[in-house]
Amino acid sequence: MSTKFVLNETSYFGKGAREELAGEIKNRGFKKVFLVSDKALVEAGVTKKVEDVLNNSDIPYELYDEIKPNPTIKNVTDGVAACKKSKADLIVAVGGGSSIDTAKGISIVMTNPDRADIKSLNGLSNTVNRGMPIIALPTTAGTAAEVTINYVITDEEAEVKMVCVDPNDIPILAIIDSELMASMPKGLAAATGMDALTHAVEGYITKAHNEMSDMFHMKAIKMIFKYLARAVNDKDDEAVEMMGLAQYIAGMGFSNVGLGIVHSMAHQLGAVYDTPHGIANAMLLPTVMRFNGEDPATAQRFREILVNIGRPDAQTLNDQDVINTFVWMISELSKAVGITTTIKDYGAKEEDFEMLAEKAMNDPCKPGNPRDVSKEDFIELYKRAM
Repeated sequence: MSTKFVLNETSYFGKGAREELAGEIKNRGFKKVFLVSDKALVEAGVTKKVEDVLNNSDIPYELYDEIKPNPTIKNVTDGVAACKKSKADLIVAVGGGSSIDTAKGISIVMTNPDRADIKSLNGLSNTVNRGMPIIALPTTAGTAAEVTINYVITDEEAEVKMVCVDPNDIPILAIIDSELMASMPKGLAAATGMDALTHAVEGYITKAHNEMSDMFHMKAIKMIFKYLARAVNDKDDEAVEMMGLAQYIAGMGFSNVGLGIVHSMAHQLGAVYDTPHGIANAMLLPTVMRFNGEDPATAQRFREILVNIGRPDAQTLNDQDVINTFVWMISELSKAVGITTTIKDYGAKEEDFEMLAEKAMNDPCKPGNPRDVSKEDFIELYKRAM
């Protein structure tokens, strides 16, 4: 039985790596850029750092920044219209998951016009054509959208986050420039960092994990536990750069093996209450890991993680103590970066739990969870997360 692993073509890492953008555009023969970002980054001057690179090399571009934090179908369809009007031949996405996910949706529809409804892209996609070329420059250290085959778009009418999985959307080039990440507010750095940890942990225990994905996920977990607090609280240059690398490494893994029910549940909080995705993951991760740890094979995976993040004594602990220790370490890291909220603080109501559970049952991340889960389990997990 073969194992398929999909990665993007080329990546650059390090401070000032965005300066490579102009040369790559010219060497690849592109003529005009459709620049996708969001208004907050434009107003903060972060997008300008990339615009300066384009301007200094006389590369024409048009900016599209009509993007919500949880991007919607309308954000994509409006972007497609603007992209067509611009007559660009390359998309450059600057931002977190919102900007890059929107860029991916635009990219796919530009070359697969039969999918212009956007809703047909939900789940495992069977698009025919490779998307319009994308170069992605992440400004957050968490989503890893620059290296994955996934993107998430909100169907506001149905209050559902569509998880679109399509190898045709992967950027041709990723530029991970820590200077673009350094301006993240503390809350955003914490949320995206915990998102990266969730990717790595869920990827390590998912049903489809393999030797290669294990390598990526374990390395990412070790780096996040080492660097996240320093990156968030101290804005330490090395830690910020290492978090940019850690979240990318996690993305290389989970893009190929999937995730689990932390994401299934978090997607619903984002769709219904507009909860920021990283915060939703951080709030749910301890509760769901305690549930998953009841599976002995998963408890053993937790043991392996603990040994690698400074708890060699985990080798001799019983399964319940392993679960308790692992959940405690996750919770302590979350507190260390200032995330102490619960889903109730973001508007979750117990009378909504059945509806949220029903939506979570249909989420594409659910099948990858190491432990089978029922609608009743989801309801109970939402209750525990209150």
